[in-house]
Amino acid sequence: MTSIDCFVPCSDAGAADDVLKQVDACPLVQQVYLLVREQQLPDSQASFLNVDAPESTTALRKIADLVRSEYVLLRTSASPFELGQFALDRMSRIAKDTGAAIVYADYYKVAEGVRTMHPLIDYQEGSLRDDFNFGSLWLIPAELFRKAVAEMDQEYRYAGWYDLRLRLSRMGELVHLNELLYTEVEKDTRKSGEKQFDYVDPRNRAVQIEMEQACTDHLRRIGAWLEPVFEEVSLEQTGFPVEASVIIPVRNRIKTIRDAVESVLIQQTTFTFNVIIVDNYSDDGTTRVLAEMASADDRIIHVVPTRTDLGIGGCWNEGVFNRQCGKFAVQLDSDDVYQDEHTLQSIVSAFYEQQCAMVVGSYTMTDFSMNTIAPGLIDHREWTPDNGRNNALRINGLGAPRAFYTPILRELKVPNTSYGEDYALGLAISRRYRIGRIYESLYLCRRWDDNSDASLDVVKLNAHNAYKDKIRTIELKARMRMRSLKQL
Repeated sequence: MTSIDCFVPCSDAGAADDVLKQVDACPLVQQVYLLVREQQLPDSQASFLNVDAPESTTALRKIADLVRSEYVLLRTSASPFELGQFALDRMSRIAKDTGAAIVYADYYKVAEGVRTMHPLIDYQEGSLRDDFNFGSLWLIPAELFRKAVAEMDQEYRYAGWYDLRLRLSRMGELVHLNELLYTEVEKDTRKSGEKQFDYVDPRNRAVQIEMEQACTDHLRRIGAWLEPVFEEVSLEQTGFPVEASVIIPVRNRIKTIRDAVESVLIQQTTFTFNVIIVDNYSDDGTTRVLAEMASADDRIIHVVPTRTDLGIGGCWNEGVFNRQCGKFAVQLDSDDVYQDEHTLQSIVSAFYEQQCAMVVGSYTMTDFSMNTIAPGLIDHREWTPDNGRNNALRINGLGAPRAFYTPILRELKVPNTSYGEDYALGLAISRRYRIGRIYESLYLCRRWDDNSDASLDVVKLNAHNAYKDKIRTIELKARMRMRSLKQL
């Protein structure tokens, strides 16, 4: 019979007893250890494993020393949970049938007293972001678990679990079971648009440094790490009508589009520029406002595409291939505004100073009225000259505003999607060319209910995450292929 040893973080006696009742009901379970910060919990009949940080390498070593069964069930959350009918039987059967390095499953989520289904997505080679959601139950063959832990050569306080699953992904398949096998209480009830900036919150910097180290080690081991050597960029092409074009794709932004355009028109520069607004069939009055503004200022190019199948990326292509596009194409979202009248000059100067194909700035989070909100400045300090293009495979975005050398952008072209198109470009460009950085705030990013990513349901969020993972998978393969060709 299959046997399982369970290791579950726990913080109070009531939760401890609840865990024991559940797992004791499963005959496959041989041992249960509660991971606690104190030596024991009063009034609880349980075996304890004292760990200061459950997600640390030290904790994983202690777990590996205690494993005696065929499988390890590792729980990665201390929130209340309930196993579904024969849940562990099902997971262990799938583990045996597939030889998986990890089996994880969909679950029910209880938030504010309401239970809903929480489907997950399949793991793929490019699922490198450290916040990939496996749910909180990982079933791992004990032999692989011990092997992975024994090979750990870095001591992490925060990145132990991340390091573990990267190592396991090199040993076997991480199998997603599309079945709702347990229920857990969701304590973080923030909207998706609020959670997405956690990784750039300065308070999490120590965590991010460790995650970068673990990911970089993984990239080296699979042959996808790139050293900081770049192709030279010639910025000498001529024949452009202006030096820079600000490109704004827009659909139904009557409340914000005027602010966005006016923040461009006030720019003070030593060069000529225009603003190309690609109006994707707005029907809320945006088109009328833009037509009026364009008639009053010949720097405004108001474009309504002939195509009706364009996402944000497709609208970018309309702007970039417009004959009035300048030498540099600079991003501005229709919700947002430039920080001050020097933004455009700073960006264009950075191209020449840093000799790069793309420039990424920094931005400040604000509410609709442009009052600063947490976490404030987003400067993406994780993008370093030495390792930025490798670490980019772990994070979910490169920052804003983004700007591109138009000849290279015309060569690559923008994916015709409405999510992740800028990330795909950043990865592809960084594979060959240097990306310049500006760490001062250039841009005010307004958060309000009409933002496209303000509050996504789990299905839409999964679709976005799966797409970015696919982009990473493609990029990984391209980088490994590039390295192998260089070695021939």
